[in-house]
Amino acid sequence: MYGWRALVIPVLAIVTFVTLIDVASTDATPASALTEPQPTMIETTSAAAPEPTPPAEGEAAPSVAPPAVAPVPFVEQGTGQLTVVPGSSPVYGTGPLQRFIVEVEDGINVDGAAFAAAVEGTLADPRSWGAGGDMSFQRVDGGEYDFRVSLVSPLNVERFCPGLGTGGYTSCRYGERAVINLARWETAVPDYEGDVATYRLYVVNHEVGHALGHGHEPCPGPGQLAPVMQQQTLGLDGCGRNPWPYPDA
Repeated sequence: MYGWRALVIPVLAIVTFVTLIDVASTDATPASALTEPQPTMIETTSAAAPEPTPPAEGEAAPSVAPPAVAPVPFVEQGTGQLTVVPGSSPVYGTGPLQRFIVEVEDGINVDGAAFAAAVEGTLADPRSWGAGGDMSFQRVDGGEYDFRVSLVSPLNVERFCPGLGTGGYTSCRYGERAVINLARWETAVPDYEGDVATYRLYVVNHEVGHALGHGHEPCPGPGQLAPVMQQQTLGLDGCGRNPWPYPDA
């Protein structure tokens, strides 16, 4: 009567043993083999560079590195904030009045009053844009004005003239603002051969000329005076340097 039990019990034992082996094999499988990890996606956003809004003009950075000029200490990058130089001037010249504000970037170690006096003296000269009674100029520090003249560190120039490609080398005009590059103000350019004082007259008249609506002009011919609206910062092209719109006035 026990014969069938003797046969069944060994078979059940074998089946149970095989099942235990299969379960143990499954539990030992690494988790990485069962589920492949998925990459984590991180969305990033970047602010689009502001597009230049007309009118905006400037002397693009030179295509080749300009010759070195005598080293003069100046701040490469200020705070990016501009402060209006306080004070006003008499009206210089006759004709339609152009009021202007002078600004200096904070943190560039420049005497704002001295810079404002230089801009004021340039535009008051009879050889400047007011020659022959074409217009008159007055510096103000608030209220109504027609344009601004701003002294900016080289690494921040592009911030005030976005999209013009100044390369931190040239000055520019963007909207109502004539931006003077501090590096050029302090060192001029190779073709001016260290004549910083004359270059300063040029760069003010050139960028203010843009603010008044004047475009670039070419050198009229070798040996002649360069027009003030020639891009003299990038080269004289055979012309003689000239900082005045009306040099014979």
